[in-house]
Amino acid sequence: MKTGLSEAFFLSDPFTASHFIGGSIASEMKAKAIFTIIIALGAIVIYIWVRFGKLSFGLAAVVALFHDVLFTLGAISIGDWLGDQKIGQLLYLGDIKLSLPMIAAFLTIVGYSLNDTIVVFDRIRENLQRERRRKLEPQDAGLIQLSINQTLGRTLLTSLTTFIVVFVLYLVGGAAIHGFAFALIIGVIVGTYSSIFIASPLLVWSRIWKPEKLEETSGLG
Repeated sequence: MKTGLSEAFFLSDPFTASHFIGGSIASEMKAKAIFTIIIALGAIVIYIWVRFGKLSFGLAAVVALFHDVLFTLGAISIGDWLGDQKIGQLLYLGDIKLSLPMIAAFLTIVGYSLNDTIVVFDRIRENLQRERRRKLEPQDAGLIQLSINQTLGRTLLTSLTTFIVVFVLYLVGGAAIHGFAFALIIGVIVGTYSSIFIASPLLVWSRIWKPEKLEETSGLG
């Protein structure tokens, strides 16, 4: 009798799930995502300006971060295009769309890349202080290259361990975080080289690195 009542009042799917997002909601999400990223980049500029006492350090870091976000966005577009093709199936790309978790991935990439950049910038300042204490006139390119070499091992080891974690999430994390993990994989790779090959060379290329200004502000936390 209990089984009969259960079958009589059982509904297999009373509320059909819907995943469709209208055009107005999608536009609002896009506007909020762009606004969030702009606010984050602006706050980063202010932080590095205060941290190193020079606005150009913050601008160099933000240029690298802007590159990271654009590169990752392009990779997501290509991944979504290749998702239905054989190479996409081979790479487990699947359906990769921009979503709120993807925006969270972008902000995570910004924080990760910024951490690497600040490590290199801190080593540049430490080497500058040492050269000034030795009464030597530091050479911009040489000192920056030395700082990058000194932090290279730490950067590669950190990136490798992070890459392993997000790669496992990409393979077995499930559809809910598949796009998030894909964005982080690209972001870790791009963020690793941007702090070395984009942010630091900008200090030399643009002639915005001023040793005497750094010396005056080197006591900042």
